[in-house]
Amino acid sequence: MRLLVGVAALALIAACSPQRSAAPTAAQIAQTSADLTAYLDAEFEKELALSPTWLTFLGRKELYDKLDEYGDAQIDAELNWRRQSVATMKANFNPAMLDEESRTSFDIWALRLEMDEKAAQYRRAPYIFVKDGPHVSLPNFLINFHRVDDRSDMNAYVSRLNELARAMDQELKMARLAAAEGNRAPRFAYDQSIQEAANVIAGAPFGAGSDSPLWADAKSKIKALQEAGQLTADEAKALQDAASTALNERVKPAYQRVMAWLTEDRANTPEQATGASQLKDGVDYYNAALQMQTTTPMTAEEIHQLGLSEVARIRGEMEQIRQRVGFNGTLEQFFVSMRTAPQFHLPNTDASRAAYLKLAEDYLAGIKAKLPEYFGILPKADLVVRRVEAFREEAGGAQHYYPSAPDGSRPGIFYVHLSDMSAMPTYELESVAYHEGLPGHHLQIAIAQELTGIAAFRTQYDFTAYQEGWGLYAESLAKDMGFYTDPYSDYGRLSAEIWRAIRLVVDTGIHSKGWTEEQAQQYFLNNSSLPEAAVRSEVRRYFVWPGQATSYKIGMLKIQQLRAQAQAQLGDAFTMRGFHDTVLSGGALPLPVLENRVQRWIDATKAAQVQAGSSDQAAGSRR
Repeated sequence: MRLLVGVAALALIAACSPQRSAAPTAAQIAQTSADLTAYLDAEFEKELALSPTWLTFLGRKELYDKLDEYGDAQIDAELNWRRQSVATMKANFNPAMLDEESRTSFDIWALRLEMDEKAAQYRRAPYIFVKDGPHVSLPNFLINFHRVDDRSDMNAYVSRLNELARAMDQELKMARLAAAEGNRAPRFAYDQSIQEAANVIAGAPFGAGSDSPLWADAKSKIKALQEAGQLTADEAKALQDAASTALNERVKPAYQRVMAWLTEDRANTPEQATGASQLKDGVDYYNAALQMQTTTPMTAEEIHQLGLSEVARIRGEMEQIRQRVGFNGTLEQFFVSMRTAPQFHLPNTDASRAAYLKLAEDYLAGIKAKLPEYFGILPKADLVVRRVEAFREEAGGAQHYYPSAPDGSRPGIFYVHLSDMSAMPTYELESVAYHEGLPGHHLQIAIAQELTGIAAFRTQYDFTAYQEGWGLYAESLAKDMGFYTDPYSDYGRLSAEIWRAIRLVVDTGIHSKGWTEEQAQQYFLNNSSLPEAAVRSEVRRYFVWPGQATSYKIGMLKIQQLRAQAQAQLGDAFTMRGFHDTVLSGGALPLPVLENRVQRWIDATKAAQVQAGSSDQAAGSRR
């Protein structure tokens, strides 16, 4: 379920402890905090048991033959469970008896209920069959995250192929219910989903041609087991036959049902894409989505105006680079030149794609060597760079990250779309590598997953403004670390930042001001050198995922503001390592919680300075 949060929930987090007549002892606080952590860890295990796919993402094999349940009954069951869980927590634990980390856990666990309540209220609003919908995310899950180490794992894989049909039917039912209330994705999303679904069931064993993605994966995993001596030839054939049967008798009909409904319902979609304000309860839904994504009470108009001011500021920095590289035209002409210049675009060949992946790996290796100067906490998990699988690859699609498994059994994956190399200019790659990999998403998420000493759920929960804000902050941090020595790569950094500032303008323009797809694309093209294919992909992403795109810049600005605040208050006592470890050592947090956390670190550092000064003075008097 997509999560939504209101301002009242954020107020809960930021609230101070209630008045108390007698302060608890340190021993009482320690015991109550330990008890709360144990309770929340047990509750998190119950939550994980509701999601077999989440267990697999974590590298665990419980419920390995199952996929999640989808639909109203599951939403209600999960909501009722969380209501009871939070009620029990509040009845048994007094926040005044908790240490700071445990109080944060208490507040976030309660906040999650607020979010789920809001999400249930708008359950018909989020689109289902859109980019990265279940028709592509479930096959991708099986291919990349269902690890097969022995025969039982392969049996579970075949069971999940059968489960995939059930899951698709449940998601189709939800899409039908949303459509009955007038909530339909834009027509382009129907067209894209129909094509993506067709890609999944194209080829063998469904028909002639090369192996389909799932069939190729099943055969590959069975072959690996056979080569490892874990299967006889007869056993391997039996498993292949079972997979083929599941694909033909269960998966294919389910995909055909989805494609048939999308094809039939397509005529009910408007020819011109419209924003969330046109949905049932769309205005309230969009406001709630903005609050969830930013974890702030900012309104659509405030976000829109912030975007306009940030676009203007970044354009000024781009002007300086235009002059530095000796381009004589206007900034708009510079955008066009950067968008089309052959020197920044590799040809559409496999050799070029391999070179692009190697360049990304080189950028990551370079910055990895310098991380210890800026971070005391570093991740143990590995990171790999990989091309997006063909069945879900999109020209100009946004590069993205999949987390590592907490136990280290699976590395983090930095995915790149390489079907159209003209949409992947090389001057942007350096900043993208830092955002998706190091010191961006991989560093932050892997550290969170590896944390100890806090409630386990905090190593897995995410808040978009924090995570995406960190990713964008990481791009600017790399500049502070001495990277982007090529002015064109530095322009790529600014191009990435203005892209996120443009999102503030365009997302609110689409969903609050009624902008058309063409208006949104034109604003993008007027203020950036992003390739047109990437612009089209981006704008369509905003149409189908209201509010999400606003989180990046707002999160980045908050982290930058907190760093400046810490530097101003601490002076020479400020350290990058101390600041970054403070930001990263509590897991992903709502921005108000992060702000309080950083201020407490500032106050503690000041107190330590005072204590050190008093100790030095006392030592001096004795001398």
